[in-house]
Amino acid sequence: METLSAPSSVMRRIPTLLRAGAIVLACLVPACVGTIGGSSDDQAAVQSIPERSAFPRLTHAQWENSVRDVLRLEERPGFSASFTGDPLGGVFDNNEAVLSVTPNLWADYQRAAEELAALIVADPAKVAALVPADEGQGNEARARAFIESVGKRAYRRPLTAQEIDTHVALFNEAPSLIDGDPFLAGVEHVLSAFFQSPHFIYRVEGTRKPRTDGLIPLGPYELASRLSYLLWNTMPDDVLFEAAATGELDTKEGLRAHAERMLADPQAREVILSFHSQLFDWRKFGDLYKDPAVFPEFVPEVGQDLIREAELFVEDVVFEQEGGFHELLTSRTAFLNDRLAPIYDVAAPNGAEFGKVELDAEKRSGILTRAGFLAANGTARASDPIHRGVFVNLRVLCARLPPPPNNVPPLPPVEGKTTREIVAGHTGKGTCGASCHGTLINPAGFAFENYDAIGRYRAEDNGFPVNAADAYPLGGGMATFNDAIEWSQMLAESREANECFAKNWLEFAYGRDAEVEDNVLITKLGEASRTGMSVKDLLLELISSDAFSTRRPVEVAP
Repeated sequence: METLSAPSSVMRRIPTLLRAGAIVLACLVPACVGTIGGSSDDQAAVQSIPERSAFPRLTHAQWENSVRDVLRLEERPGFSASFTGDPLGGVFDNNEAVLSVTPNLWADYQRAAEELAALIVADPAKVAALVPADEGQGNEARARAFIESVGKRAYRRPLTAQEIDTHVALFNEAPSLIDGDPFLAGVEHVLSAFFQSPHFIYRVEGTRKPRTDGLIPLGPYELASRLSYLLWNTMPDDVLFEAAATGELDTKEGLRAHAERMLADPQAREVILSFHSQLFDWRKFGDLYKDPAVFPEFVPEVGQDLIREAELFVEDVVFEQEGGFHELLTSRTAFLNDRLAPIYDVAAPNGAEFGKVELDAEKRSGILTRAGFLAANGTARASDPIHRGVFVNLRVLCARLPPPPNNVPPLPPVEGKTTREIVAGHTGKGTCGASCHGTLINPAGFAFENYDAIGRYRAEDNGFPVNAADAYPLGGGMATFNDAIEWSQMLAESREANECFAKNWLEFAYGRDAEVEDNVLITKLGEASRTGMSVKDLLLELISSDAFSTRRPVEVAP
């Protein structure tokens, strides 16, 4: 399976294996009813674990972090900024079904590997961090020690004796290929080979014998990689390597203990924020446009402020409050500076710096009543109940909506009516959109009509009183609410929204789409979330599941 300086037949086949090992679910199906869920009655034991690839590819962010840690660098090298981008594959960027290696991306990897290796050998301090000092042991011994040490980090497991010998041979042939100091030429040649190997580019999960239930248990180093890329988005650290070597990861108790250790590390915050950033689409906040004639206070810097506000809020809920989905939708704690405070009609606690405040309980409740979500789902001049409603249905409730029809005319100007009246008149009862809009989309969006295009609270729209009351099908019946405060509370307590949150975490944690076989676990985690499970504990439960520590055999055509 080894490839050192050029893509082999195995390298070309791995993207095919990836696609064979995962099924892409459509996000939108032609039915405007239903949320996630399922029954375990028709699931055999082996089928309780969906198929997945044995070769999940590193994301570009994981590539950056891994290179940094393999080479003991202080910063990410930044090469992936010019890599060929990956296609969209659902909500999260680590969906293994779309992370293939195209010819253009392979060329990017090859170029980056060669340039990285050359940069390292040009810096004596960087070489010294990787290669044992010359203390008379001879270059052959130094080369072997370098290969074993760096190779273990690059491949995320100890190299086999054959692999060591192969790389030593590469080291020795380097002076005939690279000018300059012969020893540094060997270092450069081997580093370039490591970063072009499928054992670096992919998290290779080798073949082991199935258990009696048909599931294949992952090896200790494979578990270490799964755990590290989930919680830190990079390769395992030395402590995790040692745990793999000593058998500490062989039990679920040992695996959980290391997961708890890693969650307490600051690196875990970056991953927690990445999940919520992708789920709630914070990237849209950065380049929002609002009509300066209507909202002169919405200067360009506000977009980045909204991202930072959301980050600080999630960090507070998850790590300070030890909270879960309920707190994400109901906490009134906020972090504001002097540009955001006027939107919330409060004084800036620390001027230009972000400071902690408690928002008005009658006006704000959690992340869906914050300016970021509301402004990102508002037009340049007005609220946008349709987009707000679609977002809540898809990302918070996992409702299945059909794609919008083609050639939908824009809504007419809001004159003499509220935005709600205009939207209801074109998509509500008696219109072609009555089924989806009248039942699911519009009610979920009308709840936020107390907030204008930048998320500022209002009691009137276009000179008329705001009506944010409606009803939505939850828990087998129609649940009524008066405004976004009650709507957020209902979502936080609902089975549907908590299962959706669990499903999203499962997809992010396992790097694949949820399948019907996951329904039992999703239902279990959704109920635990509904009754108060924290985000961190939900993650620990996902790690403790068989779906994390095993995989099903995947048959691939020759």
